[in-house]
Order: sequence, then structure tokens, then C-alpha cells
Amino acid sequence: MEQNRNNQTCWFAAHTRCGAELGVRDRLGRLGAEHFLPTELRSHTRGRAKYEKPLIPGLIFVRATKSQACALANEQGLPVRYLIDPATRSLMVVEGGLMDRPLALGDRVRVTKGALRGVEGHVLELRGQTYVVVELLGCWFARASVPRAWLERIDGPKNATH
Repeated sequence: MEQNRNNQTCWFAAHTRCGAELGVRDRLGRLGAEHFLPTELRSHTRGRAKYEKPLIPGLIFVRATKSQACALANEQGLPVRYLIDPATRSLMVVEGGLMDRPLALGDRVRVTKGALRGVEGHVLELRGQTYVVVELLGCWFARASVPRAWLERIDGPKNATH
């Protein structure tokens, strides 16, 4: 299985210095490498200037084969260290398709782990926290905090009614 992963395009988690994330993202763009850096747009308290702030300090995601990812760091001099999976002692791969098909607000989802396993609802984000909103008895709604990794998208229209 490890041999197959070497030639397969995957999302790898990479660590860089805090504060260097935006520069690494820009450099990956110039090199033509597919990447993802979750950021939020913030504004200064006094004034109208806006700036991007990484949501996960020091972490950026790179989509490549294992050899391409290693070449970015070793041959191109990209200032990153890939996270290592302790179980396989290989580069850590982001599983589950979350990077390929990120969830959007209103998407229908099913909880796959935890006490709410099997519950279906819609995605809601409030102050950076992900919630699943569930309809109860056709007229009440409840929300539960659920990690994004425990959610799977249910194909269908976003605001489907039962």
C-alpha cells in the first residue's frame, strides 16, 4: 500500500515557521504547486485596513505525489517540514476527502463518529465552531458541536426539505 501512495496525488500536512505561512503559500503558487492555507480576513480595530490571518498557525497543506512534495522542500528549498504519521512513519496524509470537497454552510451531512453517529443535519458555523443543525419534530431545531472530520457530505440539494 505504501508503494501505491508514492505515486498517488495526496494532501500532505506541512509545518512552517509561524508568520511565514502567507509567504510559503505565495511561493507554492509561483512554483505551480496545488496548496491550501485556511485563512480568515480580519480588519484592524482602528481603520479600514484588512489582512489575512492563517487559521492554523504554522500549518499549510500541499497536494502532490510523495516525490513531488519532497522535491519542493529538498530541491526547491521550500521552508517546510512535512508532518510524519507515527503509525506508518511516512508523510502524514489528510484522509477522508475533506480537502478535495470541503464542506460549505448549509450542506447536508451525516455524523460518522461519536455519540451522534448517524444523525443527519446541515452545516452551520458560528464564531469558527462547526455545528450540525438537526430538525426535530418538523418545527424545532437543535445544534450540536461536531468536529469537521466526523462529518460526511450527503449528496443532494443544500436546503432539501424532508
